[in-house]
Amino acid sequence: MKKVMLLAAGLFLAISTFAQQATDKTVKKIEVTGSAEIEITPDEIYLNISLREYLKNKTKVDITTLENQLVKAVAGAGLPKESLTIENVNGYNYEIQRKKKDPSEFMARKQYRLKLTKLDKINTILSAVDAEGIESTNIASFSSSKMDEYRKEAKIKALKAAKAKAEYMVAALGNSIEGILEIQEIPTDNFSDVRPMYANAMYKGAVESDSAAADLDVKTIKVRAEVRTVFQIK
Repeated sequence: MKKVMLLAAGLFLAISTFAQQATDKTVKKIEVTGSAEIEITPDEIYLNISLREYLKNKTKVDITTLENQLVKAVAGAGLPKESLTIENVNGYNYEIQRKKKDPSEFMARKQYRLKLTKLDKINTILSAVDAEGIESTNIASFSSSKMDEYRKEAKIKALKAAKAKAEYMVAALGNSIEGILEIQEIPTDNFSDVRPMYANAMYKGAVESDSAAADLDVKTIKVRAEVRTVFQIK
């Protein structure tokens, strides 16, 4: 009985192997990759702003005063309240060597994230805040409100590029493609944010006039997509 079962299993395995080999021989295919990039101008700019308390004529300018100035400046620039958020809060000892418990010796810091649509409002906002209280500013990242649409467009272009590549490659051998057998999306960074040529957005202290900012623009974001495809050859 065991011999019969072993014989049947062996016969089934042989038939399966033969069928697989026959399938591999009859299906001619070509595997190619396709990629595409789209350059867009970002309409979402995220700015980091760090405020710190400091002593002015031996009197501490507290973080609440500085924060109120920033909030008022954001509102005055016509931005919604939710465009400004708190990222972090910390502090430091003004003169740690003295080891005093005087509250004025402890200086608080707050980091904020400001969402903008254009760079031209940066100087307007920062110029309304006490310059001594601005510890640092820097552009954190760029994005777009239509990023999902751009990513979809890039993927479609990548697929079309893959198809075009497969077509001219098999045409060189006198063949043509019949249909798609497999599509695999290759992970990418989706987009790369290129830092703008805007040095005045990263400084500590003095703020220049808005006329300088008006002449500057953000460089484009490159949205990238890549796919691996397998086409059947006629």
